[in-house]
Amino acid sequence: MAHLRSRRRLALAVPVALSLTASLGFLPAAASAAPRATSAAQTADAPTLAYVVNTRTEHHTIAAVQRAIAAAGGTVVVTYDRIGVIVVHSADPDFGEEIRAVRGVQSAGATRTAPLSAAGTTEEGAVQYLSKAEAARIEQASGKSEGAKAGAAEPLEADQWDLRAIGADQASRINPGSRNVTVAVIDTGVDDTHPDLAANFSPAQSANCVSGKADTTYGSWRPADADHYHGTHVAGEIAAARNGVGVAGVAPGVKVAGITVAQPDSSQLFYPESVVCAFVFAADHGVEITNNSYYVDPWQYNCLDDPDQKAIVDAVNRAQLYARSKGTLNVAAAGNANNDLDSDALLDDASPDDSTPVNRTVDPHKCFDVPTQLPGVVTVSSVGVKGAKAYYSSYGAGVVDVAAPGGDKYQIPDTPSKNGRILSTLPNNQYGFLQGTSMATPHVAAVAALLKSAHPHATPAQLQALLKAQAKNPGCPAGPYDGDGDGVVDATCVGGGRVNGFYGFGVVDALRAVK
Repeated sequence: MAHLRSRRRLALAVPVALSLTASLGFLPAAASAAPRATSAAQTADAPTLAYVVNTRTEHHTIAAVQRAIAAAGGTVVVTYDRIGVIVVHSADPDFGEEIRAVRGVQSAGATRTAPLSAAGTTEEGAVQYLSKAEAARIEQASGKSEGAKAGAAEPLEADQWDLRAIGADQASRINPGSRNVTVAVIDTGVDDTHPDLAANFSPAQSANCVSGKADTTYGSWRPADADHYHGTHVAGEIAAARNGVGVAGVAPGVKVAGITVAQPDSSQLFYPESVVCAFVFAADHGVEITNNSYYVDPWQYNCLDDPDQKAIVDAVNRAQLYARSKGTLNVAAAGNANNDLDSDALLDDASPDDSTPVNRTVDPHKCFDVPTQLPGVVTVSSVGVKGAKAYYSSYGAGVVDVAAPGGDKYQIPDTPSKNGRILSTLPNNQYGFLQGTSMATPHVAAVAALLKSAHPHATPAQLQALLKAQAKNPGCPAGPYDGDGDGVVDATCVGGGRVNGFYGFGVVDALRAVK
């Protein structure tokens, strides 16, 4: 699915943070209202929905709101009292309206449009599994590479053009990253039994947050099935070990954790309460960096003039700001719609994605892509092997912070497979190719982990500044941009050689990070 991003980043640094606070955090609360009587038959026929209720963080306020939730026909699933977010289930169709009228409630709304039952990840196209014959051919080529001669190449590394593009192959010989740094993959689950991931996996910093409440049962973070491959692929890009097996990650010496937020069914939706849980869990368990290769379902854009969508923005923003305050840098994907995310209007024809989508035109300066548009989040666009913007990658002046290799099937590398996508780990000891801003994002998260390894006391803001300072910017294309080669101009790059809409401050550089 497309992962769209909007809003000028310069505006996000201060005005958006203030506007979110003003419009979400300090709304005057209405006087407490008596719950409306709802017939038993009406409630019995209504579907049970999940809600987020956002309050002030004083204990007495939270306790009063919890009592009001029960009186309004809701059941508290979990309360995150440090950020004032309460996850609730209710079958009362009027629950949201009633609870918004309660004193102390600053915003509240349903997190889905479909009933509770059994996402929008940002890879572009289906996975391409690596066959045994292909693997053998790549291994033969890897054995002849310069890295192999130096005793450093992994068996499948000849096909990892992305490592060489950002100097990660050389960086690993200088500093592969610190065991004291963990990147948490908030995603569909991570198969920690994979031989390329097992050595670097951190069970103590992993969980399942699908319900909105963290389940730390051993193995709960693993993917529901082989089709939930996205998180395992991302994890391998970050920290696949240099152990003589398969592939290598950008930061093969750091730890990687898995926080599952995707629904276990075929929808693989990432609901807001799950993401709130993930950010809080990561912060409370000492995670230095989170990787967010998704948008929060069911809305690609959450508009503040809708009470449900406003509550989603509020809840997730509180959670990610809490993580940031605890020292966690959050990195997220720009999306695969090839949209100019600094435009005045965008068509959203995919929301809500858990029921029946409707066409709506949104102002990306007022309707927020979550979590990618939230204050302080690092926004990542994608490039192919030639260093050009990937044909699918969204872009926008003042929106994109940095870029990284995410793959592009139209940019063909000189590798054994001639595959322009990204090769990484998959569940059940497999490997395969994917492309998307989902794949670009873990490259940035991994370089941030290398920077954190070199600068252990760096704050999230300092890490973000280092990412930008060390990036290499190719500048806007000299001529018209035609990403898919069909003769039609697909996008227009705005900006100069230092900062522009295609690459932000440039493509991240792993080698510079460790020097």
